[in-house]
Amino acid sequence: MTITSAYSTEAVPMLNIGSELNPIAAAAIDARAAALLHQHQCEIWHRTDRLFTGLLIFEWLAGIVVALLLSPKTWNGPVSSVHPHVWQAIFLGLSIIIAPVCFGLLRPGAAITRHLIAIAQMLSSALLIHLGNGRAELHFHVFGSLAFLAFYRDWKVLISATIVVAADHFLRGIFFPQSVFGLVAAGNWRWLEHAGWVVFEDLFLLTSCRQGVREMRGIAQRQALLEHSHQTVEEKVIQRTQQLKEVQQELVKTARSAGMAEIATSVLHNVGNVLNSVNISVTMAITKVQESPVPNLALVVNAFDQHKSDLGHYLTTDQQGQQIPGYLATVSEVMREEQTALLGEMASLAKHVDHIKQIVSMQQQHAKHSDQLETVTLDELLDDAIQVAVIMQSSRIEIVRDFAPLPRITTNKHAVLQIFINLLNNAKHALLKSERDDKRLIIRTTRAAADGRDEVRIQITDNGVGIDPANLVRIFTHGFTTKKEGHGFGLHSSANAAKQLRGSLTASSDGPGAGATFTLNLPLNQEVAPHV
Repeated sequence: MTITSAYSTEAVPMLNIGSELNPIAAAAIDARAAALLHQHQCEIWHRTDRLFTGLLIFEWLAGIVVALLLSPKTWNGPVSSVHPHVWQAIFLGLSIIIAPVCFGLLRPGAAITRHLIAIAQMLSSALLIHLGNGRAELHFHVFGSLAFLAFYRDWKVLISATIVVAADHFLRGIFFPQSVFGLVAAGNWRWLEHAGWVVFEDLFLLTSCRQGVREMRGIAQRQALLEHSHQTVEEKVIQRTQQLKEVQQELVKTARSAGMAEIATSVLHNVGNVLNSVNISVTMAITKVQESPVPNLALVVNAFDQHKSDLGHYLTTDQQGQQIPGYLATVSEVMREEQTALLGEMASLAKHVDHIKQIVSMQQQHAKHSDQLETVTLDELLDDAIQVAVIMQSSRIEIVRDFAPLPRITTNKHAVLQIFINLLNNAKHALLKSERDDKRLIIRTTRAAADGRDEVRIQITDNGVGIDPANLVRIFTHGFTTKKEGHGFGLHSSANAAKQLRGSLTASSDGPGAGATFTLNLPLNQEVAPHV
């Protein structure tokens, strides 16, 4: 890859990354590298202009000192006066530096400033040589000035300086050779020798400038590539973070849906159990109605209708008629018993229907997810969870409520209820899989203190199948389950919800067959952590 700067005429080969990046990215890196190179060059130009501004002023003052030391006065017989070199050092030196100093202060970094400084620097060298009457050692000031000008890393500045040196030596070599070479008569080509030495130095300085620019370009290219890589990494991090957030939100949504499905399944199961009782009551009522002697009363009514005229004689003398009063007494007793039984069945039906209404109402109350904080009583919330769970009236499972007196807490009611239901259902499955007869579930609430804050502790302990120690470390992992029909959402979502509630959920078990205890710690009045 090659970058051609708008501020330099040569094209220097750069890092070959074209094969690794697409053309658009490579072009963007090239453009950024060119901008960084120009920025670095501007900083160097600006800094060097400031340096030469001070140096020119110093050289002007040094020239005055040199003139005062070497030739302070001139004599005309016994009369002395200030030597012309002093006045030249003051006024000619000032005229040389005034323009570049102004540009260096007002327009540092501009191309015209660099060239004016280069010209002034060479003229200052020429003035110093003149003030020293062409001493050979003062010519080294020219070479030192060229070396200083190489700080710009701009080869065109050296060209301007070289032209000024060559022109000065040429003109003064012809008209004032003593002021430049220290000789009254010098060869016509003496200036060319000095110019040749200057060009010889320029060759090294030009090479140094080009090498410096090449290194600057390499640095700019690497910095641009690093910036591009950094930006690419940041974009990928942002993209991956967004994807992780979306996946996390999807997992949370799935877990919540699974939790709601768990609640709905429990509700449907409970409603189904109640409907079984309703069906039994209805069947019994139908059977009693079908077996009722009431239809036989139509025969009695028909007999009465046939003996309207001699009804008294029929009931007293007729053998069939004499049986009717006893029959009616028996039917009356049977109907009274049937009425009592049917009223009992109707009361049972009403109770079952009311129970169904309560379950559905509770489901509707807790079905919608909300982050709103509510002040609730844990005992009531646990009773709701027990009633929603399928273990509510199971004769196979003994439920022990060990509730300590606790204050009302402010929390996310729905999240806590979902945790309770998940834990109760988990305990239910562990108990139903156990072969022991004394299936027991203990729900215990206590008040505790941890990390300097008041907490409530809810422990759900079962004497079911227990948990293998190897599974304890991953029981709350997403997707982990030991049930064939399980989905691994319940305990995972419960642990996340507990953490979001500024609490914790832990599990303990002495091993298979030894039961398990799940402990939920919740702060009394702690704000719920925001959803991610």
